Amino acid sequence: MKQKETKRLFLENLKKVPIIQVACEKSGISRATIYRWREKDKKFRKELEQALTEGEALINDLGESQLLSLMKEKNFSAIRFWLNHRHEKFKDRVEVTTKIEKQEELSPEQKAIVRKALRAIKQPEDKSSNK
Repeated sequence: MKQKETKRLFLENLKKVPIIQVACEKSGISRATIYRWREKDKKFRKELEQALTEGEALINDLGESQLLSLMKEKNFSAIRFWLNHRHEKFKDRVEVTTKIEKQEELSPEQKAIVRKALRAIKQPEDKSSNK
């Protein structure tokens, strides 16, 4: 198969499944070949990035479609996920309240509370951390 045709086949496979290894296997070429082409051919590099973007968009659409199907089946986890990520009212948030009485500088205890709140905001995926 000519190199041009092989590149085209690889890019089409990548648009369907945006995983380089899978597209390589379906196209009958090695990852090393892809990376070599990517380094030597600027046009191919741009096409590869575009194919990955299109493939990821396709998979995202598929995932969203599956999520909506689960929601229609009254799957609570799916419903909660959707609301947490798409509805302002249900998004995770941190609320810090304190009463400061005419004090210019925070007490050490207040500083600790603020530091803890800021860490929680910076690292929301690690909710088990109690530092």
